[in-house]
Amino acid sequence: MSLNQLIHNCKKQDIRAQEQLYRLYANKLFAVCLKYSNSYQQAEDNLQDGFMTIFDKILQYQDKGSFEGWMKRIVINTALQKYRKQTVFELVNEEQLKEPALEIDEEEVSIDYLLEIIHALPDRYRQVFNLYALDGFSHKEISEMLQITIGTSKSNLARARIILKEKIEASQEKLAVYSS
Repeated sequence: MSLNQLIHNCKKQDIRAQEQLYRLYANKLFAVCLKYSNSYQQAEDNLQDGFMTIFDKILQYQDKGSFEGWMKRIVINTALQKYRKQTVFELVNEEQLKEPALEIDEEEVSIDYLLEIIHALPDRYRQVFNLYALDGFSHKEISEMLQITIGTSKSNLARARIILKEKIEASQEKLAVYSS
């Protein structure tokens, strides 16, 4: 069955089509959920809630743009909704922030370590970092999604980068000591 036919059947609330759509996209969307969740369990909950929203709103999809991108945005928004009211985004004076220069030696810093330290960021920083650096949203879009100001988005991104830079530099220093 083609994707267009699958979407058409999902719009008719066909349970088999919904199951097939879930099986087709669950792994990709779960990876997105992991970026915006504190735990594996929370990511599973976000995926489930995201698919429920997808099935509820599938009539709104007008065959414009990427269907996968449309679903990804719903899943991200679903995960972020849980933080909007409970998370406080820290305001930082933008004049004090400088873009941290970071040299990463790919042989010494693994992608697994990078993902680990990104996941360890405080929620507010991790969300803004993921939205901006990994998913390509603008600060304007992030401010709307998280209901924060553009300045707050920029400052939280800068703080996330500073924390990541410090952790990577500390890791590289440890490796240098051990290899000496």
